[in-house]
Amino acid sequence: MSILQCSECRNVVEPLPPTHRCPKCGGLLEYRIDYERPKDVEFAGDFTFWRYRSLLPEVRHMATMEEGGTPLYRAERLAREMHLDELHLKDETRNPTNSFRDRSAALMVSNILDLNLTSAVCATNGNMGASLSAYCAKYGINCHVVIPKLVDMGKLAQMLVYDAVIEEHGETVDKAIERAEKLADETGWYQATPELNPLVIEAQKTIAFEVAEQFRVPDWFIVSMGSGGTVHSVWKGFVELHELGKIDKLPRLVGVQADGCSPIVDAYSGVRKEFVKPSTHAIGIFVAKPIQKEMALTAIKESNGLAASVSDQEIFSAEQEIAKLEGLFAEPASSGTIAALKRLRRESVIDADESVVCLITGSGLKATDVLQALSKRRKTALVGTEFSTKEKILRVLDQRDGYGYELWKEFGKTMTRSAVYQHLNELGDRGLISPYAKAGRKYFRMTRRGKRVLEALDEVKVLL
Repeated sequence: MSILQCSECRNVVEPLPPTHRCPKCGGLLEYRIDYERPKDVEFAGDFTFWRYRSLLPEVRHMATMEEGGTPLYRAERLAREMHLDELHLKDETRNPTNSFRDRSAALMVSNILDLNLTSAVCATNGNMGASLSAYCAKYGINCHVVIPKLVDMGKLAQMLVYDAVIEEHGETVDKAIERAEKLADETGWYQATPELNPLVIEAQKTIAFEVAEQFRVPDWFIVSMGSGGTVHSVWKGFVELHELGKIDKLPRLVGVQADGCSPIVDAYSGVRKEFVKPSTHAIGIFVAKPIQKEMALTAIKESNGLAASVSDQEIFSAEQEIAKLEGLFAEPASSGTIAALKRLRRESVIDADESVVCLITGSGLKATDVLQALSKRRKTALVGTEFSTKEKILRVLDQRDGYGYELWKEFGKTMTRSAVYQHLNELGDRGLISPYAKAGRKYFRMTRRGKRVLEALDEVKVLL
């Protein structure tokens, strides 16, 4: 049995339908599971989200797209890079819509079905909107999504294809949340905004349940923070397992934000930033006024953990490193966990012999910034390849004259003969080499202009 209780005044309200504010003091409401016989609680069924149904608020329906039960990878190559004995990545990209929010969508849509409602509203900067849209589509529920001006296009594409009604409101998700709250009050639509529905915390705590079953309790658990609900969810999950006697220790938590938008980290550190406009390309954690800030701070402090911020450059570098070393394409928001871990290892905050789990909340395929950056890098790489081939030809002809077939063999046949001839013709058109006939073949020699180009290239390389 579960109760809905205020985290401030301990007032108890009706558990369903869920609401997030206490009518007495305005504090945040949170579900508490009342265990009659805690030691008898068992996990049953397949390794999916619904395996933990006995520790969730009661729902009669069970909306599912086979969410949960996500892999926990041992990241050996990343760990070696950081001189760390044991690092694991909890890969929530393997959920149906490629993010951890599918857990929340499953529980909320189950509740919507119980209440026999036909419409839901959600303010989101990405993953929650994509998840809710998909689950509502599956169960025939109208989904109204309020998004800020800044949202990852990959996530928006998911919402569109799942036929959600999309409304843009405000620069950041903070304003979108205000709009969603107003819409729910005016229309009676089900409130599925993660900051405004305490079922989300309950759904996300199952991440901790799974990690404890898959591995054990790590020394450190690192989570990215937007509104602060996720880090609180993970802590709540481990605390409940500890109260049930299923684990004998608790992890230390690290909450991570981007330098350009770090209100929870600033509050933890006692820093006051005035008149600074928040900004980050990690849109998934771009929240200027986090509603669940105090919940996050409490979780971090109770766990004897810490809050840390990292730059966007560190985030994007970590994103590429995770992909290159572990074959996992993480979104920027969750790549911040690896960026923070690297910094904490350098500063010897986390020791080499301590175990670490980093939560990978969503797929990098949803985030447009990194895709655009990689696309630009690909174009640059292709141009660079073409240029380096021409330079190789010039280097050879600077030593001796040559003909096409001979050059093709010299380059190890790594390109077609027609490509070699095309490069030769282009170099000739630019006056860098000149052709002549010899023994029935078309030879090429370097021109003075070609020699000057090589000299210029050499000077540039010295400067670089």
